[in-house]
Amino acid sequence: MNDRDYMEMALALAGRGIGWTAPNPSVGAVVVNKGEVVGRGWHKECGGPHAEVFAIDEAGDRAQGADIYVTLEPCNHTGKTPPCTEKILKAGIKRVIIAMEDPNPVASGGIARLKAHGIEVTCGILKEEAEALNEGFIKHVRTGRPFVIAKSASTLDGRTASSTGHSQWITGEKSRRHVHELRHAVDAILVGIGTVKADDPSLTCRLESGGKDPIRIVVDTRLSIDEEARVLRLKSDSDTIIVCGKIPSDAPDTARKRARLEARGTRVLEVPLKENRVDLDPLMAILGAKKIQSLLIEGGAGILKSALDARIVDKFRIYIAPKLLTGEDGFPITAGKGPLSMDEALTLSRVAVRHFDNDVMIEGYL
Repeated sequence: MNDRDYMEMALALAGRGIGWTAPNPSVGAVVVNKGEVVGRGWHKECGGPHAEVFAIDEAGDRAQGADIYVTLEPCNHTGKTPPCTEKILKAGIKRVIIAMEDPNPVASGGIARLKAHGIEVTCGILKEEAEALNEGFIKHVRTGRPFVIAKSASTLDGRTASSTGHSQWITGEKSRRHVHELRHAVDAILVGIGTVKADDPSLTCRLESGGKDPIRIVVDTRLSIDEEARVLRLKSDSDTIIVCGKIPSDAPDTARKRARLEARGTRVLEVPLKENRVDLDPLMAILGAKKIQSLLIEGGAGILKSALDARIVDKFRIYIAPKLLTGEDGFPITAGKGPLSMDEALTLSRVAVRHFDNDVMIEGYL
């Protein structure tokens, strides 16, 4: 095995922490002594030991003179846990191989400290893969805003529902399970009020193996949500947030409704409007300030079009089922007017394609 093989092993371990570590990144570590893996670890939860600690503890005395492969630069500060650089130095590790530097200035400096103590450090092996693992963490550290994934599911002729609004189910079971894995991975999920009124969704993570519910966000400009909507009556560890425009002083009924919602545990955010709709751009800054690092937009045609127009989407993912509704009715992926020429079309880069039985998932960056 070579450095890439061991780093792939560390990345696979890091993947086990996805969904559980926020606002910390997901990190994996592998200790190798004379070609033998003697320690493995991953960051399991925010506030708990880091990946290096688990891997070095498992290696025990065999960490002396060994190499350690880590997907993120070891931290060099004392937060909820001691610095991992100290753990590495005390263990007698001779070489540290790192996939990517830590973009967080508070935690960075680990490479410099290790080198200053005579440790051989190599950085950049499988860097792109490591960055993809923690896209939300990286963007939030650099911009203060969440990494936004927009998701849709459609037939081959681009319909998300029939003319009657019927949409269950466009895609197959494996595609839907993959969506729930994504819900587990992100900090929050956002839909428009139209989706709530049409489908009455729960917006929870439903995995047989268990998972974490994302924070549920409903964009509802006029606070028109039915107070008995399912999303307001859930038994969940995660919050529900209703985002609306500023409630006018001459709308006492709406103000009382807000008070009732908040009394039941629902948070209500008032944000600026743009063309009589919630302005999603400042909303991203507000959510980022609330430590939401990753956001899944899973709404209907209206909210998806608004998100794309606002240029807040980082990644687009669509699940396409081998079905045809035919005809001109039915619901499209996005609503409203589009560009007049193909030159103005939004183009995805770094495109990936996966199959889930007969469904095809296409994903790319905007």
